[in-house]
Amino acid sequence: MTDRTSFPALSALVAAGALMLAAGAVAAQGASQGPPKGTPEHAAAATKRVNAAFFKANAARTPDWPSYGLDYAETRFSKLDQINASNVKDIGLVWSYNLESNRGVQATPVVVDGIMYVTASWSVVHAIDARTGKRLWTHDPKVPKDFGSKGCCDVVNRGVAVHEGKVFVASYDGRLIALDAATGKVAWEKDTIENRRFSYTVTGAPRVYKGKVIIGNGGAEYGVRGYLTAYDAHTGAQKWRWYSVPGDPSKPFEDESMRKAAKTWDPSGKYWEAGGGGTMWDTMAFDPELNLMYVGTGNGSPWARSKRSPKGGDNLYLASIVALNPDTGKYVWHYQQTPGDDWDYTSTQPMILADLKIGGQPRKVILHAPKNGFFYVLDRTNGTFISADNFVPVNWAKGYDKNGRPIENPEARAPGKPFEVTPSAYGARNWHPMSFNPRTGLVYMPAQGIPLTLMDNQAWKFNANAPFEAHGNLGWNMAKIANAEPPKEKPFGRLIAWDPVAKKARWTEEMVSPWNGGTLSTAGNLVFQGTADGRFIAYDARDGKKLWETPTGTGVVAAPSTYMVDGKQYVSIAVGWGGVYGMAARATDRAGPGTVYTFAIGGTAKPPEFVAYRMGQLVSGVKYNPDHVKDGTNLYVQNCAFCHGVPGVDRGGNIPNLGYTAAANIENLGSWLFKGPATDKGMPDFTGKLTPDDAEKIKAFIQGTADAIRPKSQ
Repeated sequence: MTDRTSFPALSALVAAGALMLAAGAVAAQGASQGPPKGTPEHAAAATKRVNAAFFKANAARTPDWPSYGLDYAETRFSKLDQINASNVKDIGLVWSYNLESNRGVQATPVVVDGIMYVTASWSVVHAIDARTGKRLWTHDPKVPKDFGSKGCCDVVNRGVAVHEGKVFVASYDGRLIALDAATGKVAWEKDTIENRRFSYTVTGAPRVYKGKVIIGNGGAEYGVRGYLTAYDAHTGAQKWRWYSVPGDPSKPFEDESMRKAAKTWDPSGKYWEAGGGGTMWDTMAFDPELNLMYVGTGNGSPWARSKRSPKGGDNLYLASIVALNPDTGKYVWHYQQTPGDDWDYTSTQPMILADLKIGGQPRKVILHAPKNGFFYVLDRTNGTFISADNFVPVNWAKGYDKNGRPIENPEARAPGKPFEVTPSAYGARNWHPMSFNPRTGLVYMPAQGIPLTLMDNQAWKFNANAPFEAHGNLGWNMAKIANAEPPKEKPFGRLIAWDPVAKKARWTEEMVSPWNGGTLSTAGNLVFQGTADGRFIAYDARDGKKLWETPTGTGVVAAPSTYMVDGKQYVSIAVGWGGVYGMAARATDRAGPGTVYTFAIGGTAKPPEFVAYRMGQLVSGVKYNPDHVKDGTNLYVQNCAFCHGVPGVDRGGNIPNLGYTAAANIENLGSWLFKGPATDKGMPDFTGKLTPDDAEKIKAFIQGTADAIRPKSQ
């Protein structure tokens, strides 16, 4: 054995080298710490790193949640397991944050190195220090409140995208805004709406693929043509635009995909006048290896195919999954899930990319469960149909043939009579995200049933305000009459753990109500979900056993995220009841502002105060002419029903039910309808749309309905 003391010079050199290495390590550690956490300088440094390389590196361990669906594949599966099935019972509230909103909150919090970006209603962006819950900045895009009547489904926003020091948000009124991630100052802003004569809105979260910010739009209920647009992330310059349905055939087609699509539409219906629909307002995913991005398209405009395309046809590319080249926007392939959509069966519900072994062979697939009630597995390399199986009761189709075409029930399209279509236009699933755990092989998805009957409206003409057509006086163009005959089915909500290979549910959990929140699954064998009745719950991902829950006050519709900050795992959920169902109905008696809740092991923070939902007694004593009730019914359907619900029957959601408001409000209804005090909250101004005589008739319907349902003892 060598005696090191016999080599004093070498020992000195080794010692000196060790000191130098130690000093270098300390210096490197100090450099790696960078600016103080939670400062603008820290936010700038952290978000500047977010690009394609960052996404690839983050996917290995998922310490951050850098995008709406976590990763390009939109799996919403976190590989974190510090919080797991054995210790989730010990998590508690670390902090809560007031989003200062009273409408729907649908955003998933995006978090990069402890800097959180989340949106509230009216597209307001909040930057929060996830370490403390303290506000860093907010950006209010100042959406004009009269835009509230230009969208079908609440003034919501699903979140932001982050890329190389910028935060991107799409405002409800159709602007794409790039914000400095450190300060919230506007870097650039683009109007994404190509024709403002039509009622376009934007509610989705942008995605960034290959340096391009990509966003679609909504508005098919009103009569618009769907398109998807890519903008340069640094400059805002438009790079490409792809339309989902053809335009006026007397004009040149934008590309070959539109020429192909036009062959599936009947021009005698002049479908281009109502736009055709196909709006791409939510789901997208990206496969960098295949260099393909995928988007789900929306429903027809109007809903009734008999009106938009009288001689039939599949009406491409409605209700489809479409693959595009993200560099050029060029169409690559499509698979249409609901040919000739007649029931508002959008395919805009979140999809997931996965690699599965099917029939003993590895397949690159898309997993998708849209409104129409079938769970699809598609080959994402070429769009080949693999399987479609119903995950809720379905009556519009009996299944799918081997070619991937639905075997329709002829009664579902029968003209001239109501049909209680299952699922309804609310969807077996709506926008609420699902998650996929590759370790269990299960997809965790919120499912629901909200009964509705539909009948083609033979009197419909574009923008003609057809009798008894819901919100026809506000621009809706469904060409359908809803609930001309009362539905017989019962509403339900459930969480389903679906096996896409075995094509069946492994476990289910029944809920109090429809319209429950999206899911998050983790490597800790957990599934997190918020509920319509105001709870945030953790389940065992393997068998569905409930392991933990906490109250949230109001109902939850958004999906949670999880992330690491300074070596500790956190789970956050943005809460705020709303959406098309949540405007008029609810499942909790508590109300409060939109709130972000953040949990971790050992959290002991006190939750914010919950207040009772303010609902008065059934309105009484308002004088009215009984002869006005029939006309008032039509006017109420045309102007009020989807926001305020049925007077006295529904309980109200984030918008009050008029059957339970003060009698003085109904007596003075005109003062609310015409330049009223609620217009600054998004209520339409009905000046020029209704008359004082119309107000008297609506008043008769409200009080007459309340009197009709009033218990005899009152």
